[in-house]
Amino acid sequence: MKKVKVGLVGAAFAAGLHIDAYSRCQDISEVIAVCDKNIELARNFANKFGIAYVFDNADDLLKLPDIDVVDICLPNFLHCEIAVKAFSAGKHVISEKPLGISVEEAESMVAASKQAGKQLFYAEDWMFAPALIRAQEIIDQGAIGNVLFIKAKEAHNGSHSPFAQKIKFCGGGCMIHLGIHPLGFLHAIKGMPTEVVAMTSGGLDKNFVHKGMEGEDWGAALLRFADGSTALAEANYVTTGGMVDVVEFYGSEGRLNVDLTMGSPLTAYSRPGFDYAVEKADTTKGWTKPAVDEKLMLGYVGEIRHFMTCVLEDKSAMKGLTGQDGLQVLKILAAIYESARTGCKVSPRS
Repeated sequence: MKKVKVGLVGAAFAAGLHIDAYSRCQDISEVIAVCDKNIELARNFANKFGIAYVFDNADDLLKLPDIDVVDICLPNFLHCEIAVKAFSAGKHVISEKPLGISVEEAESMVAASKQAGKQLFYAEDWMFAPALIRAQEIIDQGAIGNVLFIKAKEAHNGSHSPFAQKIKFCGGGCMIHLGIHPLGFLHAIKGMPTEVVAMTSGGLDKNFVHKGMEGEDWGAALLRFADGSTALAEANYVTTGGMVDVVEFYGSEGRLNVDLTMGSPLTAYSRPGFDYAVEKADTTKGWTKPAVDEKLMLGYVGEIRHFMTCVLEDKSAMKGLTGQDGLQVLKILAAIYESARTGCKVSPRS
């Protein structure tokens, strides 16, 4: 069977999430190249995962004729530049979230994709989180009636990336880094909101905890949709004890609560601690809820398999996972930041 040949751009945190997924999709995909400006990091990554080609820049990786897909696992401000180059080289592109640091960058990426006749895949892992897929199945059966209100949140104690400290590198604070997940999910199932009202902590000395961070360390937005339903999307960097990903659905006939990160069937108590509990937890001592298969449950495996299948079968990605979806989510985010800045209700750009 033909396999999709992949080149990874970046060899740090996000690449680690994606390579785990590729390792479970070896029947239809093969990562043949990796690049990182830190060549030792790239070499170690390649040695660990059996990757044939190693580079210290994307231009050399893009010259490989065998590569079908370029998977961008870089800081936000580099997504657009690499994507445009990859499309010029005739490759499909997977971009980690957010698509870019601005609506304009995302528009450039979508335009380059169309001009090249290649697909731009938007890596929103929540779309393949098994618990959210099951929740949607239950909702589609009418189990909770009409969905009236949704609460969706991602939070932890702060980004590990040095690029997250300045807006020019990341585009904002916790809302663009973490809130992008609930916003992407809400857009996929509800469409564009008609109006947004938001607040954020404000950045720097206005932040609750992270006084050196230019972007906000707390943010929340109320969204109203065309069908009259509403949603609350929240993100913050002030949550201790590990990453929190929760979605709550409130319907006319019932409700559904989904806990993606702290919903493990395991409960542990340890005096000395152990290797790992859940992302962003800074200790495993005392009571914890150790993740069983975190990358699978957060959707990374299903997401990558879907992208590889789309390339093999020459079909478009499902709603929520296209470049156009990534662009629309950034438009919602821009409206959130405008509302937080002005104190006014804002309608996102169409």
